[in-house]
Amino acid sequence: MSKEMLEAFATLENTKGIKQDIIVDAIKAALVAAYKKNYNQAQNVEVDFDERKGNFKVMAVKTVVDEVQDARLEVSLKDALTINRAYEVGDEIRFEVTPKNFGRIAAQTAKQVIMQRLREAERKHIIDEYSQYEDELVTGTVERRDNRFVYVKIGNVEAVMPHRDQMPNEVYNPQDQIRVLVTHVGSDSKGAQITVSRTAPDMVKRLFEQEVPEIYDGTVEIVSIAREAGDRTKMAVKSNDPNIDPVGTCVGQKGARVQNVVNELGGENIDIVKYEEDPSDFIANALNPAEVIAVQFGDDEEEKSALVIVPDYQLSLAIGKKGQNVRLAARLTSYKIDIRPESEVEFVDEKTNDTADAADSSETSENVESTDDAADVESSDDTTTVEDSSKEDKTEE
Repeated sequence: MSKEMLEAFATLENTKGIKQDIIVDAIKAALVAAYKKNYNQAQNVEVDFDERKGNFKVMAVKTVVDEVQDARLEVSLKDALTINRAYEVGDEIRFEVTPKNFGRIAAQTAKQVIMQRLREAERKHIIDEYSQYEDELVTGTVERRDNRFVYVKIGNVEAVMPHRDQMPNEVYNPQDQIRVLVTHVGSDSKGAQITVSRTAPDMVKRLFEQEVPEIYDGTVEIVSIAREAGDRTKMAVKSNDPNIDPVGTCVGQKGARVQNVVNELGGENIDIVKYEEDPSDFIANALNPAEVIAVQFGDDEEEKSALVIVPDYQLSLAIGKKGQNVRLAARLTSYKIDIRPESEVEFVDEKTNDTADAADSSETSENVESTDDAADVESSDDTTTVEDSSKEDKTEE
């Protein structure tokens, strides 16, 4: 190693931003280990780097003592004084012990260290550059797919989309341009890894932020989202301006805004409902398009359960196809919802009288491409209970 090595260090520093000192220190540590391994020497050694010539030297470090117990680690005071009469007991002396063929080992080790440092620098560069895009929408190109992932090219890096993050109603072919949500930027043993998703609830949120300026600037706020990707999404919104209707703003003129989001998600149905501070009104809105007669809450506030009474002819609509409507409503509101038909309830507690108008508030919600065949659901029991399962939510995300 000589001038070429110094030039290589300078190139790495200029192109990759890897400081020469960092590379040299790493090579020194690797050479110490290589020396001890290849020459079966366990003594205390150091590696010095000649910055002018670009060469490495192996130096054995020995301590000056009166009586030598281990010649590999110690040198007698008598021998030390022959080198320099200023040495005293306790001083350290460095002796060069560079083997004749150490240059080959040093060159090979330097190459390995440089490659490792390049990988680390590349990994750090990717993480630094793409961490700013975490939880944001980006456009990528499908490169290939296997049984585990769809590989999406984003800029100069390759992101992975696991099976759980792939839309069930979509097929991804090479060279397809798709919009994805960056859900994770990190690293593993193989290098930097970027994970993207098409099924995350925040995908819907980011799409609406792009379509609805009022959401982007904070005038209209998305409070919560419950999603079964590829099929149906419920989104609760509220307005921070009393003069603006949050639902109508998200829907847009003739449904243009929400339709753009629906098209991007391959026809996924989207229900937009108005968020209410009153839980009974919010639950009634969340069960849209079904009508609600009354909402009654359980005594245990921590359990957050609610009994919802609906007209008999609205029971199937409230439950939804395979329980989807009430399941999404439970996730949206974070309440355990128990639905019962009006004919099964002999009386309604007076406490629920003030919630009887909840059905009227559901008229302010907007249902886009709602499930028309919800009434086709067959149920052996007229009562359906759905819990806001954190485990399911975690899977959804």
